[in-house]
Amino acid sequence: MKQILVAYDGGEPARVALQAGVDLVKSFGGSLSVVSVIPFHSGRVGIDLWDDRAEHDRQIAEARQFLAEQGIVAEFLEPAGDPAASIERVAEMGRFDTIVVGSRGLGPVARFLQGSVSEHVATHATATVVVAR
Repeated sequence: MKQILVAYDGGEPARVALQAGVDLVKSFGGSLSVVSVIPFHSGRVGIDLWDDRAEHDRQIAEARQFLAEQGIVAEFLEPAGDPAASIERVAEMGRFDTIVVGSRGLGPVARFLQGSVSEHVATHATATVVVAR
């Protein structure tokens, strides 16, 4: 666990994942990077009209502040695209050996209807995946 990538979207499960990433870095050393995917939906407009860039920036600032308070310096990556695929792509390109994701605790029906980023990453990524709860 030398190169740790934490998926962060500002929600409570993401905050739990961020804390888990900090704990891993403090326990094992290594580096921490945070990926926050800007969702991109194909269609006529391209960018999801419900995305709020100011909210995204606020969430990133919140994560930066939390890490600074913990004494952790991290790289922040903000690709656009499908969250699960983007996390996997960033992990492979950056040669991360560990990915930490949060879990929203969706039931089977909600996972089917909404999709589960953590489940997709856990079953498709080539790195070790930690699902923080």
